[in-house]
Amino acid sequence: MLVLASLSRKRNYQTTLRYIYHLLQSYMKSYILLSITVIAGFFYAHSQTMDELVNDPDYIKSVTFNKPPENMLPIFTLGEGFEISFDDVIGDEADYYYQFEHYDYNWKPSQLFKNEFLKGIDDMRIFNYRNSFTTIQPYSHYDLRIPNQFTQGFKVSGNYMIHIYNDDRELVFSRKFMVLDDKAVVGVEIKRARDLQYVNSQQRVQFFVDSGEINFINPNDQLKVAIIQNSDLNTVITDIKPQFNLGNKQVYRYDEKTSFWAGNEFLNFENRDFRSPNVNIDFVRKKDLYEAYLFVDGPRKDLEYTFNPDINGNFLVTTIDNEDNDVQAEYVNIHFALDTQGIQLPPDARVYIMGNYNAFQLHDENEAVFNPKSGKYEAVILLKQGFYNYRYQVIYEDGTQDPGFISGNKWQTENQYSVLAYYRELGGRYDQLIGIGEANSQNITN
Repeated sequence: MLVLASLSRKRNYQTTLRYIYHLLQSYMKSYILLSITVIAGFFYAHSQTMDELVNDPDYIKSVTFNKPPENMLPIFTLGEGFEISFDDVIGDEADYYYQFEHYDYNWKPSQLFKNEFLKGIDDMRIFNYRNSFTTIQPYSHYDLRIPNQFTQGFKVSGNYMIHIYNDDRELVFSRKFMVLDDKAVVGVEIKRARDLQYVNSQQRVQFFVDSGEINFINPNDQLKVAIIQNSDLNTVITDIKPQFNLGNKQVYRYDEKTSFWAGNEFLNFENRDFRSPNVNIDFVRKKDLYEAYLFVDGPRKDLEYTFNPDINGNFLVTTIDNEDNDVQAEYVNIHFALDTQGIQLPPDARVYIMGNYNAFQLHDENEAVFNPKSGKYEAVILLKQGFYNYRYQVIYEDGTQDPGFISGNKWQTENQYSVLAYYRELGGRYDQLIGIGEANSQNITN
């Protein structure tokens, strides 16, 4: 009996062991499956955002590269240091992390591994931040400088994006920038349109690309160009092939393909002293924050062109008496109003207030919404003290932008144009940025 009892206990023990084994095996399978799912989900989410420009959330403001306000196009020479800063108006000293990615000419992720284009490491926290003081609106000002102790710079030229993440590994916002390895001359001229239908409303970009270092064997495939108007990376003209060559010089003398709507001079305002009216500000009120009401704008489509010096849609944070504008400049609610009397907007048209203050992005905040009480399109945008250019732009339901519907398109308008030349070697795995040329339509010719 004792033997049978012992065997019985042994069988129960073995059964229990087998049960525990199968339970652990099932648990491990579930754990591995969960781990694979989480990792796959991370890479899927990562791939979803890597080739997309993520717009700023409403609490991220004044994202700025260290470029002059007259031309804020973020292009830096290979080996040159640069700086990007931004404000978080929640002001809770949140932790932010940065990553760099390299892109092809068409802003798709390149085939390069990170160690092939980056010197050092990224995915590091931005340590350099300060809190505002003497301001009604609290905010934290973040400043990232390259090179730093972790990231020394870039090994190759081309298109890049900086992605800013929070503590939860959520992508907060992104910014495009370019790194130049100067190997080519790009000559640019601005002409009036040849087509009589557009001669008074468009500006044509004519240019050439030449290099003493690179022999363009197959320029139709190896050489690519991008044409940019006024630092706006959302309206770039691409996929233009050279028409002919003179030796190694590739010549582009198109009409329609390289023409931009001329637009009109940007509107502007300045509130260096936020307590009282300043340039183009009608009056100021103090509530929870200071509220600045701009003079009501109207359509300029049918008016004659009037020269009005601007900085081509850009902005500059500036104040009267602060020593450190990064953390002492105040944030003010700017009230915009547009009276469209005299023009009829199409049913699917939406009106946005556009400018480089948010990289020409489309947000709920900068959409001007019709107010039936006032009969005007109105918007309130929280902006840091300074000098700002802006314009009213119509966006249709299909995403088409119409910059001249409200402001008009005047061939005399002063615009800044940049032509970027990219080159891919035979068998190469990425597009090099080899040259940039710039011209201003102030020198436009027929």
